[in-house]
Amino acid sequence: MENNVIRNLMAQADQKLNSFRGSLDLEAMEQDIAEYNERMAEPTFWDDSQKAQELINEANVVKDKFNRFKALENQLEELRTMEEMLQEEDDPDIRAELEAGVQSLKEELEAFELELLLDDPYDKNNAILEIHPGAGGTESQDWGSMLLRMYTRWAEKRAFQVEMIDYQDGDEAGIKSATLLIKGHNAYGYLKAEKGVHRLVRISPFDSAGRRHTSFVSVDVVPEIDDDIEIDINPEELRIDTFRASGAGGQHINKTESAVRITHLPTGIVTSSQAGRSQLKNREQAMNMLKAKLHQREIEEKEKEMAALRGEQLEIGWGSQIRSYVFHPYSMVKDHRTDTETGNVDAVMDGEIGLFIEAYLKSQLSV
Repeated sequence: MENNVIRNLMAQADQKLNSFRGSLDLEAMEQDIAEYNERMAEPTFWDDSQKAQELINEANVVKDKFNRFKALENQLEELRTMEEMLQEEDDPDIRAELEAGVQSLKEELEAFELELLLDDPYDKNNAILEIHPGAGGTESQDWGSMLLRMYTRWAEKRAFQVEMIDYQDGDEAGIKSATLLIKGHNAYGYLKAEKGVHRLVRISPFDSAGRRHTSFVSVDVVPEIDDDIEIDINPEELRIDTFRASGAGGQHINKTESAVRITHLPTGIVTSSQAGRSQLKNREQAMNMLKAKLHQREIEEKEKEMAALRGEQLEIGWGSQIRSYVFHPYSMVKDHRTDTETGNVDAVMDGEIGLFIEAYLKSQLSV
Protein backbone atom coordinates (compact mmCIF):
# COMPACT_ATOMS: atom_id res chain seq x y z
CA MET A 1 0.00 0.00 0.00
CA GLU A 2 1.52 3.34 -1.08
CA ASN A 3 2.13 6.09 1.48
CA ASN A 4 -0.36 8.44 -0.18
CA VAL A 5 -3.03 5.70 -0.09
CA ILE A 6 -2.46 5.19 3.64
CA ARG A 7 -2.67 8.95 4.25
CA ASN A 8 -5.89 9.21 2.23
CA LEU A 9 -7.51 6.39 4.20
CA MET A 10 -6.49 8.03 7.48
CA ALA A 11 -7.88 11.38 6.29
CA GLN A 12 -11.17 9.67 5.40
CA ALA A 13 -11.24 8.06 8.85
CA ASP A 14 -10.65 11.45 10.48
CA GLN A 15 -13.45 12.98 8.40
CA LYS A 16 -15.83 10.21 9.38
CA LEU A 17 -14.96 10.57 13.07
CA ASN A 18 -15.65 14.30 12.84
CA SER A 19 -19.07 13.58 11.31
CA PHE A 20 -19.80 11.18 14.19
CA ARG A 21 -18.67 13.83 16.67
CA GLY A 22 -21.15 16.22 15.09
CA SER A 23 -24.07 13.81 15.51
CA LEU A 24 -23.11 12.60 19.00
CA ASP A 25 -23.39 15.01 21.91
CA LEU A 26 -20.41 13.61 23.81
CA GLU A 27 -20.77 16.02 26.75
CA ALA A 28 -24.41 15.04 27.22
CA MET A 29 -23.46 11.37 26.96
CA GLU A 30 -20.87 11.79 29.71
CA GLN A 31 -23.47 13.48 31.93
CA ASP A 32 -25.96 10.70 31.23
CA ILE A 33 -23.39 8.05 32.15
CA ALA A 34 -22.63 9.85 35.42
CA GLU A 35 -26.36 10.03 36.23
CA TYR A 36 -26.82 6.34 35.44
CA ASN A 37 -23.93 5.46 37.76
CA GLU A 38 -25.42 7.58 40.55
CA ARG A 39 -28.84 5.93 40.22
CA MET A 40 -27.31 2.46 40.16
CA ALA A 41 -25.40 3.25 43.36
CA GLU A 42 -28.60 4.12 45.27
CA PRO A 43 -29.46 1.68 48.12
CA THR A 44 -33.00 1.16 46.79
CA PHE A 45 -31.86 0.50 43.22
CA TRP A 46 -32.70 -3.23 43.25
CA ASP A 47 -36.09 -2.85 44.98
CA ASP A 48 -37.73 -3.18 41.55
CA SER A 49 -35.50 -5.68 39.73
CA GLN A 50 -37.24 -5.27 36.37
CA LYS A 51 -36.82 -1.49 36.30
CA ALA A 52 -33.27 -1.87 37.58
CA GLN A 53 -32.40 -4.20 34.70
CA GLU A 54 -34.02 -1.84 32.19
CA LEU A 55 -31.90 1.03 33.52
CA ILE A 56 -28.74 -1.09 33.34
CA ASN A 57 -29.54 -1.96 29.72
CA GLU A 58 -30.09 1.73 28.88
CA ALA A 59 -26.83 2.68 30.58
CA ASN A 60 -24.91 -0.05 28.75
CA VAL A 61 -26.14 1.20 25.37
CA VAL A 62 -24.95 4.77 26.07
CA LYS A 63 -21.64 3.58 27.60
CA ASP A 64 -20.97 1.24 24.69
CA LYS A 65 -21.58 3.98 22.10
CA PHE A 66 -19.41 6.48 24.01
CA ASN A 67 -16.58 4.01 24.65
CA ARG A 68 -16.57 2.77 21.06
CA PHE A 69 -16.23 6.31 19.74
CA LYS A 70 -13.35 7.03 22.13
CA ALA A 71 -11.67 3.76 21.16
CA LEU A 72 -11.92 4.68 17.47
CA GLU A 73 -10.36 8.09 18.23
CA ASN A 74 -7.48 6.42 20.10
CA GLN A 75 -7.03 3.93 17.27
CA LEU A 76 -6.61 6.74 14.75
CA GLU A 77 -4.09 8.52 17.00
CA GLU A 78 -2.03 5.33 17.28
CA LEU A 79 -2.05 4.97 13.50
CA ARG A 80 -0.89 8.59 13.11
CA THR A 81 2.05 7.90 15.42
CA MET A 82 2.88 4.78 13.43
CA GLU A 83 2.69 6.72 10.16
CA GLU A 84 5.14 9.32 11.51
CA MET A 85 7.53 6.49 12.46
CA LEU A 86 7.22 5.11 8.93
CA GLN A 87 8.17 8.48 7.45
CA GLU A 88 11.38 8.47 9.51
CA GLU A 89 12.23 4.85 8.66
CA ASP A 90 10.54 2.62 6.09
CA ASP A 91 10.37 -0.47 8.32
CA PRO A 92 8.50 -3.40 6.63
CA ASP A 93 7.04 -4.58 9.96
CA ILE A 94 5.71 -1.13 10.83
CA ARG A 95 4.29 -0.77 7.30
CA ALA A 96 2.50 -4.12 7.52
CA GLU A 97 1.08 -3.26 10.96
CA LEU A 98 -0.02 0.19 9.73
CA GLU A 99 -1.73 -1.21 6.64
CA ALA A 100 -3.60 -3.80 8.72
CA GLY A 101 -4.55 -1.13 11.28
CA VAL A 102 -5.87 1.29 8.66
CA GLN A 103 -8.01 -1.44 7.10
CA SER A 104 -9.30 -2.56 10.50
CA LEU A 105 -10.20 1.04 11.44
CA LYS A 106 -12.06 1.49 8.14
CA GLU A 107 -14.18 -1.62 8.83
CA GLU A 108 -14.87 -0.63 12.45
CA LEU A 109 -15.92 2.88 11.41
CA GLU A 110 -18.37 1.40 8.89
CA ALA A 111 -19.83 -0.90 11.56
CA PHE A 112 -20.16 2.00 14.01
CA GLU A 113 -21.84 4.15 11.36
CA LEU A 114 -24.37 1.39 10.78
CA GLU A 115 -25.14 1.28 14.51
CA LEU A 116 -25.75 5.04 14.51
CA LEU A 117 -28.30 4.66 11.70
CA LEU A 118 -30.49 2.58 14.01
CA ASP A 119 -32.24 5.36 15.88
CA ASP A 120 -35.92 4.62 15.25
CA PRO A 121 -38.00 4.00 18.41
CA TYR A 122 -38.06 0.19 18.13
CA ASP A 123 -34.72 -0.46 16.41
CA LYS A 124 -33.11 -1.56 19.67
CA ASN A 125 -35.78 -4.20 20.33
CA ASN A 126 -35.70 -7.94 19.76
CA ALA A 127 -37.17 -9.06 16.44
CA ILE A 128 -39.97 -11.50 15.62
CA LEU A 129 -39.26 -12.91 12.16
CA GLU A 130 -41.78 -15.01 10.26
CA ILE A 131 -41.13 -17.05 7.10
CA HIS A 132 -44.05 -18.02 4.85
CA PRO A 133 -43.45 -19.95 1.61
CA GLY A 134 -45.70 -18.98 -1.28
CA ALA A 135 -47.44 -21.12 -3.87
CA GLY A 136 -45.21 -23.76 -5.38
CA GLY A 137 -45.41 -26.68 -2.96
CA THR A 138 -42.20 -28.49 -2.08
CA GLU A 139 -39.94 -26.13 -4.04
CA SER A 140 -41.17 -23.03 -2.15
CA GLN A 141 -41.17 -24.88 1.17
CA ASP A 142 -37.55 -25.91 0.61
CA TRP A 143 -36.70 -22.29 -0.19
CA GLY A 144 -38.34 -21.32 3.11
CA SER A 145 -36.04 -23.69 5.01
CA MET A 146 -33.01 -22.25 3.21
CA LEU A 147 -33.96 -18.74 4.34
CA LEU A 148 -34.58 -20.04 7.86
CA ARG A 149 -31.01 -21.33 7.95
CA MET A 150 -29.69 -18.06 6.44
CA TYR A 151 -31.26 -15.91 9.15
CA THR A 152 -30.25 -18.32 11.91
CA ARG A 153 -26.64 -18.26 10.71
CA TRP A 154 -26.71 -14.44 10.46
CA ALA A 155 -28.00 -14.15 14.03
CA GLU A 156 -25.48 -16.65 15.41
CA LYS A 157 -22.59 -14.79 13.79
CA ARG A 158 -23.73 -11.62 15.59
CA ALA A 159 -23.99 -13.55 18.89
CA PHE A 160 -27.76 -13.00 18.96
CA GLN A 161 -29.97 -15.52 20.72
CA VAL A 162 -32.43 -17.40 18.48
CA GLU A 163 -35.63 -19.01 19.76
CA MET A 164 -37.90 -21.07 17.51
CA ILE A 165 -41.41 -19.92 18.44
CA ASP A 166 -43.33 -21.83 15.79
CA TYR A 167 -42.36 -24.39 13.17
CA GLN A 168 -44.52 -26.24 10.66
CA ASP A 169 -42.89 -29.00 8.60
CA GLY A 170 -43.27 -29.02 4.83
CA ASP A 171 -45.18 -31.82 3.13
CA GLU A 172 -42.10 -33.51 1.63
CA ALA A 173 -39.24 -31.13 2.46
CA GLY A 174 -38.65 -27.69 3.89
CA ILE A 175 -41.19 -25.76 5.96
CA LYS A 176 -44.76 -24.55 5.71
CA SER A 177 -43.93 -21.70 8.09
CA ALA A 178 -41.53 -20.73 10.84
CA THR A 179 -41.38 -17.97 13.45
CA LEU A 180 -38.17 -16.94 15.17
CA LEU A 181 -37.61 -14.65 18.13
CA ILE A 182 -34.17 -13.12 17.64
CA LYS A 183 -32.86 -11.49 20.80
CA GLY A 184 -30.11 -8.91 20.86
CA HIS A 185 -29.49 -5.17 20.83
CA ASN A 186 -30.76 -3.65 17.55
CA ALA A 187 -32.02 -7.02 16.26
CA TYR A 188 -35.16 -5.39 14.86
CA GLY A 189 -33.19 -2.41 13.54
CA TYR A 190 -31.15 -4.71 11.34
CA LEU A 191 -33.80 -7.25 10.39
CA LYS A 192 -36.49 -4.74 9.38
CA ALA A 193 -34.47 -4.53 6.15
CA GLU A 194 -35.50 -8.14 5.40
CA LYS A 195 -39.27 -7.61 5.38
CA GLY A 196 -40.72 -8.46 1.99
CA VAL A 197 -40.80 -11.13 -0.71
CA HIS A 198 -37.65 -13.11 -1.49
CA ARG A 199 -37.39 -14.76 -4.93
CA LEU A 200 -35.34 -17.84 -5.80
CA VAL A 201 -34.38 -18.99 -9.31
CA ARG A 202 -32.67 -22.39 -9.60
CA ILE A 203 -32.74 -25.85 -11.13
CA SER A 204 -35.12 -27.63 -8.80
CA PRO A 205 -33.72 -30.75 -7.08
CA PHE A 206 -37.34 -31.94 -6.88
CA ASP A 207 -37.90 -31.81 -10.65
CA SER A 208 -36.89 -35.06 -12.35
CA ALA A 209 -36.71 -33.21 -15.68
CA GLY A 210 -34.13 -30.79 -14.26
CA ARG A 211 -36.11 -27.68 -15.15
CA ARG A 212 -35.55 -24.20 -13.80
CA HIS A 213 -38.06 -23.05 -11.15
CA THR A 214 -38.89 -19.70 -9.58
CA SER A 215 -40.06 -19.72 -5.96
CA PHE A 216 -41.26 -17.00 -3.59
CA VAL A 217 -41.15 -16.71 0.21
CA SER A 218 -42.58 -13.86 2.26
CA VAL A 219 -40.60 -12.66 5.28
CA ASP A 220 -42.34 -10.56 7.92
CA VAL A 221 -40.48 -8.78 10.72
CA VAL A 222 -41.94 -6.92 13.71
CA PRO A 223 -40.29 -5.66 16.90
CA GLU A 224 -41.00 -7.45 20.16
CA ILE A 225 -42.81 -4.77 22.15
CA ASP A 226 -42.60 -3.94 25.83
CA ASP A 227 -45.36 -4.86 28.23
CA ASP A 228 -45.95 -1.21 29.09
CA ILE A 229 -47.32 -0.50 25.57
CA GLU A 230 -51.10 -0.71 25.72
CA ILE A 231 -52.80 -2.56 22.85
CA ASP A 232 -56.59 -2.77 23.11
CA ILE A 233 -57.74 -6.27 22.12
CA ASN A 234 -61.35 -7.38 22.51
CA PRO A 235 -61.37 -11.07 23.61
CA GLU A 236 -64.59 -11.58 21.65
CA GLU A 237 -62.69 -10.77 18.44
CA LEU A 238 -60.25 -13.64 18.96
CA ARG A 239 -60.44 -17.25 17.84
CA ILE A 240 -58.07 -19.44 19.84
CA ASP A 241 -57.25 -22.95 18.61
CA THR A 242 -55.01 -25.56 20.19
CA PHE A 243 -53.18 -28.27 18.27
CA ARG A 244 -50.37 -30.76 18.62
CA ALA A 245 -46.89 -29.32 18.20
CA SER A 246 -44.94 -30.42 15.15
CA GLY A 247 -41.51 -29.79 13.74
CA ALA A 248 -38.02 -31.12 13.27
CA GLY A 249 -37.66 -31.94 16.92
CA GLY A 250 -37.73 -35.74 16.86
CA GLN A 251 -38.25 -37.08 20.37
CA HIS A 252 -38.32 -33.51 21.71
CA ILE A 253 -41.65 -32.68 20.04
CA ASN A 254 -44.39 -32.10 22.56
CA LYS A 255 -47.05 -34.74 21.84
CA THR A 256 -49.85 -33.02 23.78
CA GLU A 257 -52.10 -30.33 22.30
CA SER A 258 -50.07 -27.52 23.85
CA ALA A 259 -49.53 -25.46 20.69
CA VAL A 260 -51.75 -22.38 20.39
CA ARG A 261 -52.97 -20.45 17.35
CA ILE A 262 -54.71 -17.07 17.78
CA THR A 263 -56.68 -15.43 14.98
CA HIS A 264 -57.63 -11.78 15.26
CA LEU A 265 -60.93 -11.79 13.36
CA PRO A 266 -61.19 -8.09 12.40
CA THR A 267 -57.75 -8.04 10.71
CA GLY A 268 -57.19 -11.70 9.90
CA ILE A 269 -53.81 -11.62 11.65
CA VAL A 270 -52.77 -15.09 12.83
CA THR A 271 -50.07 -15.90 15.37
CA SER A 272 -49.07 -19.25 16.80
CA SER A 273 -46.59 -20.66 19.28
CA GLN A 274 -45.46 -24.17 20.14
CA ALA A 275 -42.08 -23.45 21.71
CA GLY A 276 -43.26 -23.72 25.31
CA ARG A 277 -44.12 -26.99 27.03
CA SER A 278 -47.38 -25.65 28.42
CA GLN A 279 -50.46 -24.38 26.64
CA LEU A 280 -50.48 -21.35 28.96
CA LYS A 281 -46.93 -20.37 28.00
CA ASN A 282 -47.66 -20.76 24.29
CA ARG A 283 -50.87 -18.76 24.58
CA GLU A 284 -48.94 -15.95 26.29
CA GLN A 285 -46.29 -15.99 23.55
CA ALA A 286 -48.88 -16.01 20.75
CA MET A 287 -50.74 -13.12 22.40
CA ASN A 288 -47.51 -11.10 22.71
CA MET A 289 -46.83 -11.64 19.01
CA LEU A 290 -50.38 -10.58 18.16
CA LYS A 291 -49.91 -7.36 20.15
CA ALA A 292 -46.64 -6.71 18.33
CA LYS A 293 -48.28 -7.23 14.94
CA LEU A 294 -51.27 -5.03 15.76
CA HIS A 295 -48.93 -2.32 17.04
CA GLN A 296 -46.85 -2.54 13.87
CA ARG A 297 -50.03 -2.39 11.80
CA GLU A 298 -51.01 0.87 13.51
CA ILE A 299 -47.60 2.36 12.76
CA GLU A 300 -47.73 1.28 9.10
CA GLU A 301 -51.26 2.68 8.67
CA LYS A 302 -50.08 6.05 9.98
CA GLU A 303 -47.08 5.92 7.61
CA LYS A 304 -49.42 5.20 4.67
CA GLU A 305 -51.60 8.15 5.61
CA MET A 306 -48.56 10.44 5.79
CA ALA A 307 -47.26 9.09 2.47
CA ALA A 308 -50.67 9.74 0.87
CA LEU A 309 -50.60 13.31 2.16
CA ARG A 310 -47.12 13.75 0.69
CA GLY A 311 -48.24 12.16 -2.59
CA GLU A 312 -45.86 9.21 -2.33
CA GLN A 313 -46.55 5.95 -4.16
CA LEU A 314 -45.94 2.90 -1.96
CA GLU A 315 -45.20 -0.34 -3.76
CA ILE A 316 -46.83 -3.17 -1.85
CA GLY A 317 -47.76 -6.63 -3.04
CA TRP A 318 -46.68 -10.20 -3.55
CA GLY A 319 -45.15 -9.42 -6.93
CA SER A 320 -42.87 -6.68 -5.62
CA GLN A 321 -40.02 -8.83 -4.35
CA ILE A 322 -37.26 -7.05 -2.47
CA ARG A 323 -34.47 -9.46 -3.39
CA SER A 324 -33.69 -12.13 -5.98
CA TYR A 325 -31.40 -15.10 -5.40
CA VAL A 326 -30.31 -16.60 -8.73
CA PHE A 327 -28.55 -19.98 -8.65
CA HIS A 328 -28.99 -20.73 -12.38
CA PRO A 329 -28.10 -19.90 -15.16
CA TYR A 330 -25.64 -17.67 -13.24
CA SER A 331 -24.89 -16.90 -9.58
CA MET A 332 -26.12 -13.60 -8.19
CA VAL A 333 -28.07 -12.14 -5.29
CA LYS A 334 -29.53 -8.70 -5.98
CA ASP A 335 -31.54 -6.37 -3.75
CA HIS A 336 -34.01 -4.52 -5.96
CA ARG A 337 -34.46 -1.60 -3.56
CA THR A 338 -30.82 -0.52 -3.55
CA ASP A 339 -29.38 -2.42 -6.56
CA THR A 340 -26.80 -3.95 -4.21
CA GLU A 341 -25.62 -7.29 -5.58
CA THR A 342 -23.02 -10.02 -5.13
CA GLY A 343 -22.02 -13.13 -7.03
CA ASN A 344 -21.11 -15.02 -3.85
CA VAL A 345 -24.42 -16.86 -3.37
CA ASP A 346 -22.92 -19.43 -0.98
CA ALA A 347 -21.76 -16.73 1.45
CA VAL A 348 -25.19 -15.05 1.41
CA MET A 349 -26.97 -18.33 2.12
CA ASP A 350 -24.52 -18.85 4.99
CA GLY A 351 -25.75 -15.65 6.63
CA GLU A 352 -23.57 -12.98 5.02
CA ILE A 353 -26.39 -10.51 4.37
CA GLY A 354 -24.79 -7.48 6.01
CA LEU A 355 -24.10 -5.70 2.70
CA PHE A 356 -27.83 -5.72 1.85
CA ILE A 357 -28.89 -4.58 5.34
CA GLU A 358 -26.33 -1.77 5.38
CA ALA A 359 -27.29 -0.54 1.90
CA TYR A 360 -30.99 -0.55 2.82
CA LEU A 361 -30.46 1.36 6.08
CA LYS A 362 -28.31 3.98 4.32
CA SER A 363 -30.94 4.36 1.61
CA GLN A 364 -33.54 5.19 4.26
CA LEU A 365 -31.60 8.29 5.34
CA SER A 366 -32.81 10.09 2.21
CA VAL A 367 -36.43 8.95 2.55
